[in-house]
Amino acid sequence: MTTIYGLSNCDTTKKARKWLDRFGVAHAFLDYRDERQSAETLSEWAKQAGGWDALVNKSSTTWRNLPPNRKTPGSDAEWKLLLKEYPQLIRRPVVVTDDGKMTQGFSDNGFKQRFGVGK
Repeated sequence: MTTIYGLSNCDTTKKARKWLDRFGVAHAFLDYRDERQSAETLSEWAKQAGGWDALVNKSSTTWRNLPPNRKTPGSDAEWKLLLKEYPQLIRRPVVVTDDGKMTQGFSDNGFKQRFGVGK
């Protein structure tokens, strides 16, 4: 089953969930503010995203409001701590399929290609 991670009040996450429902893609939803992800999961997401910087939404209000010293994590451990403390920094939604493949964000065409439906 596909798992979608995000924030329940995020418009993009809502659009992605509605798309999955519309095309009959079975999925579970986890709000990662309520269910914090393990350091190992965060590391795997960062690896698949292309690095910590790619995993994080640096245009978010949360990012802009961070103190300058928190915006330059110097190690994997510091990134993990930052994202455990501020999970809303993760670009959303995070979509993980049974094969372990992770993608971020939502677009109609991207989801059609990823799930092979609605063509």
